[in-house]
Amino acid sequence: MSTVLAVIPARGGSKGVPGKNLAQVGDAPLVTRAVRACRAARLLTSVVVSTDDPGIAAAGHAAGAEVVERPTDIAGDTATSEAAVLHALDTYERRHGVTVDVVLLVQCTSPFLTREEIDGVAAAVLDGADTALTAAPFHGFLWRETPHAGGHGVNHDKAYRPRRQDRPEDLLETGAAYAMRADGFRAERHRFFGRTELVRTDPARVLEIDDPHDIARARALAPLFDGGEASAPAGPFPDYLPTRADIDAVVLDFDGTQTDDHVLVDSEGRELVAVHRGDGLGISALRRAGLPLLILSTEENPVVAARARKLRIPVLHGVDRKDLALKQWCEEQGIAPERVLYAGNDVNDLPCFGLVGWPVAVASAQDVVRGAARAVTSAPGGAGAIREIASWILGKELTTS
Repeated sequence: MSTVLAVIPARGGSKGVPGKNLAQVGDAPLVTRAVRACRAARLLTSVVVSTDDPGIAAAGHAAGAEVVERPTDIAGDTATSEAAVLHALDTYERRHGVTVDVVLLVQCTSPFLTREEIDGVAAAVLDGADTALTAAPFHGFLWRETPHAGGHGVNHDKAYRPRRQDRPEDLLETGAAYAMRADGFRAERHRFFGRTELVRTDPARVLEIDDPHDIARARALAPLFDGGEASAPAGPFPDYLPTRADIDAVVLDFDGTQTDDHVLVDSEGRELVAVHRGDGLGISALRRAGLPLLILSTEENPVVAARARKLRIPVLHGVDRKDLALKQWCEEQGIAPERVLYAGNDVNDLPCFGLVGWPVAVASAQDVVRGAARAVTSAPGGAGAIREIASWILGKELTTS
């Protein structure tokens, strides 16, 4: 499989809009919104935030991105995005011992970027283009003013005013997402070379944040554009909880989600945890309802495997990158991630939250996890939270199963 890397350049110093990349739009900072969109894309292998700012690094990491610290010599006002992407590309390949096939430049100053646009530019290059960018249909008359000569038409003859349908359609570069063959980008050191494909986007969503007025516009538009975005969970939705019509699979963290996060250790070093019988009943009901289930844990512990055997559901444990394991499992099962409910409690669950359509936190989860969830249980981990989730999904079917 091809390795496709997205790089989000997000330096800390912005003179036009100080702290721009951490500016809140909707429920999240701009950098978090960009990471979410990338994590939801199906063709990406990984996403990296390139920054010189600790706050941006923390936000990017919490949203599920890998962070590359940008050197000061490419973090100033005159630094190019290409320089940041090249540095992040080299760093990522060294860290992971891989060769990247396609590299994306994703701008967090485009707050309404979608996962479809990210997949669109990546697919264009994977299908044979050298470069690709997002572009929106544009039908306006462009003018340019020349000193002492007044204005003249750029894309039209000012003496001739054809109807819109009689004019050729222009495409406006949105500035949101670009994709390049990694080897060609490294050789050319520019985002456009060879054959460039244009990925058409919705012009209504085009907004580049360059000054404070743009921030105000973005905040005003966020409720309109964020309402239906599965890739950008907007915190708990107390008036709507997922039902069977919303969910095709349920994936569960273990420690702190199916347990209360306490561990008893005997003199032989064996670990014991407490689980809730109601959770077992809920999981059994979900299984009988035909929903694919999975336990996903970073801990490689016999107690996790034993619990999975007891519940008769598959388990992946000892997993360093839960989001990658989850993405691969979804592909193997033929399940769209936006139709998956993932329940977790700690920061290592956040990358999975950015991948699925229904990220759910248990009541005892970390604050940052509850804030990133689309729904929060009333029960803590290990105290019936999973049975509560099952009751959301199955409703009366749970009580009769």
